[in-house]
Amino acid sequence: MTIQGALTILIYALAPFLWLIVAGVALLVTIQLVARLRGYRTFSYRCLGANLAALAAGLTGLWWIPAFTNSQLAYVVTAFDWVALIGAVIGLAIAAWLILHPLSYLLRGRRLAAAT
Repeated sequence: MTIQGALTILIYALAPFLWLIVAGVALLVTIQLVARLRGYRTFSYRCLGANLAALAAGLTGLWWIPAFTNSQLAYVVTAFDWVALIGAVIGLAIAAWLILHPLSYLLRGRRLAAAT
């Protein structure tokens, strides 16, 4: 299979979910932009809750990613299937972290400002 053939299959597979992908990217960019304008810096802010929540969101992908594609985890049998699923879970965890980490900064900053 050529790269062009693989990309064609990928485009057809992602077409029904394009609106969801665009909404997720818009949410991610909006939260990152607002947080950075309010002083958020990725490596200087630490939040264990956001890290654990992103890890949990990634691990839930083991359940709902196969369900999203009308499949089951029992059908993931070959090494390529496992690599693809683990890659999707890691990508999901990173995307969740990129949203939850600055969001926790924004919510924590408001709470601390209201308390003083």
